[in-house]
Amino acid sequence: MSSFLPPSERNWWSTPVGKQEVLWIGIALVWCLIMFFMMPYWHIYGKQNLSNEAYQTTAPRFQARVDEMVAKYKIGEEAGIPVVKPPAGSDVYMLGRLWQWYPILELEKDQSYRLHLSSMDWNHGFSLQPVNINLQIIPGYEMVITVTPDQAGEFTVVCNEFCGIGHHLMLGKIFVKEN
Repeated sequence: MSSFLPPSERNWWSTPVGKQEVLWIGIALVWCLIMFFMMPYWHIYGKQNLSNEAYQTTAPRFQARVDEMVAKYKIGEEAGIPVVKPPAGSDVYMLGRLWQWYPILELEKDQSYRLHLSSMDWNHGFSLQPVNINLQIIPGYEMVITVTPDQAGEFTVVCNEFCGIGHHLMLGKIFVKEN
């Protein structure tokens, strides 16, 4: 029997199932149960899941918070984009807009921050490289994640959601410095 031909018997459900098929169904069932019980384990003990929050916001409200943080903690500029160094444990704001991440952040190693992310215009992807943290940033929503950088260096923020003709230029930076 094939998928193109009808079953040879009228009552196909009463046809006995072969031993090999029963074996593969059993293997698939056992694997599904293993994966089902591993999901809560990975969620609780795995480091791959970000604890995040999402709130509704507006572009002007989020822009005002970003501007307030930049005015308060600005320490310099790089290529016309302000570099801000907020204190450890504070709320840090970063926005995505065509085609940049704004501002550049300077964080301290082994200190926790609440990173607020939002988009001003289109869907953007927040991909922190080489750490491989990926979030979808949607206009009208503020994503909040708690981050604790555990290694110093320069990290690149890449937009991984196509957002238009300048998408390939949408890069941001996060510097992590030793205390």
